[in-house]
Amino acid sequence: MAVNFPSIDPSQLHPVPGVTLGWAEANIRKPNRKDVLVMSVDEGATVAGVFTSNRFCAAPVTVCREHLARGRGIRALVVNTGNANAGTGESGLAHARETCAELARLAGIEAEQVLPFSTGVILEPLPIERLKSGLPAALSNLRAAHWYEAAQAIMTTDTQPKAASRQVTIDGHTVTLSGISKGAGMIKPNMATMLGFLACDATVAQPVLDVLVKEVADRSFNCITVDGDTSTNDSFILVATGKSSLPPIASTDTPAYAALRQAVTEVAERLAQMIVRDGEGATKFITIRVEGGASVSECRQIGYAIGHSPLVKTAFYASDPNLGRILAAIGYAGVSDLDVAKIDLYLDDVHVAQAGGRHPAYREEDGQRVMKQSEIVIRVVLGRGDANAIIWTCDLSHEYVSINADYRS
Repeated sequence: MAVNFPSIDPSQLHPVPGVTLGWAEANIRKPNRKDVLVMSVDEGATVAGVFTSNRFCAAPVTVCREHLARGRGIRALVVNTGNANAGTGESGLAHARETCAELARLAGIEAEQVLPFSTGVILEPLPIERLKSGLPAALSNLRAAHWYEAAQAIMTTDTQPKAASRQVTIDGHTVTLSGISKGAGMIKPNMATMLGFLACDATVAQPVLDVLVKEVADRSFNCITVDGDTSTNDSFILVATGKSSLPPIASTDTPAYAALRQAVTEVAERLAQMIVRDGEGATKFITIRVEGGASVSECRQIGYAIGHSPLVKTAFYASDPNLGRILAAIGYAGVSDLDVAKIDLYLDDVHVAQAGGRHPAYREEDGQRVMKQSEIVIRVVLGRGDANAIIWTCDLSHEYVSINADYRS
C-alpha cells in the first residue's frame, strides 16, 4: 500500500500545448490493461533525456540515445509495459527500431524522430507484433488531456499512477508543466531510476535543455532509492514545446532559466517522491537529510549508504530503534577522512547521537515513537562544512520479498 500517496485529480493535470497522448491495450503481457502509450510532440519542440548508467542497458535506451544524438527533431515517444526488451541482444535492437519505424509510418514522420521505451520483465523477447498492433489504437485516441491515462499506461508493479502538473508565471508569461513517472522497484540513483516524462510549453534552446534535464534529474530522480538496484531501462525525458508566449530561453545565466528550472524541479521532485511512496511493499516514507558536509557529493554518498542499507530499512519497517545501524552505514559510506567525533544524528526531533556517541538524554522509547510514524526524517550533521543533500527512501518489508518473488507470475 502506498505511503500517504497524494490524491491526483485528473482534471487538474493541465494539457501542455504541443503534446497529445494516446494509449492502447495490446496484451503485451497481461490482458485488459493499458500497456502501450504514444506521446505525440508538435514540430519545433526540443527534447532532451538522461538514461541509466547500467552497462546492461535495454535496447530502447540504446536507440533513444542514437536518435537524440542525430538531432532530427523528436516528434513522438512510444512506451510499452510488460516487457523490458533488455538482455535481448541484436533482436531486441531490431525490435526497438522496428517499433520506431512502424510508428513513424503511421504518423507520417521519420523513424529517427521516434524515441522508444520499454519496462517490465528482462531477458524475454519483445512481442513486437502485439506492440505494433496496438499503435493504431493509441494514435486514434491522442488527446491533450490524457495525462492521467498515460500515467496508468506505463505502470508495472506500481499500485498508483504517478502524475503531477502546475502552471507558473515567468516574466509575466504563463508556463504549463505536466509529467508522469513509473517505478516501484529496482530504484537506485544513477540516472534515472525509473521512467519519467515531463513536458512544458516554454521555448528552450537545445543546449540549454540538455543542461536543464541533467540538473533537474540530479535534484529529483537521482535523490531516491527503494532497493538499491539500478534498472536496465531507466530514462527521464524533458520536452519543451515552445508554445508559451515566454520569450525563448537561450542561456542558463538568466532569471527566466532559473525560474523554469525551479518549476521543473518541483514537478520532478513530486514525481520522484511518488515513486518512493509507492515503493514495493513500502509502509514508511523516509527523508534523509545530510548536513554540514565538505561537498554535496559526500553528503549524497552518506545519504545513499543509509537509504540502501537493508539493516536500516528493515529496522524502520519493524519500528525497532536499532539506530546504531545508521551510524554503521555512515561509517562505511566511503568518506575516508570523516571525523565521527563531530557527527550528530537526529530522528525527527529526537537527538540520538552527539559527537559520535549516544546522546546522554536519548531514550529508546523516544526513538520508537518516531519510528512508528509513517513519515520520518533522519538528520545527519557531519560538522565539516556547509554542503547538504536530501535523499528520499522507504522501509523494506515482507511484502517487498513477496512482490519480487512472484514478479513473473
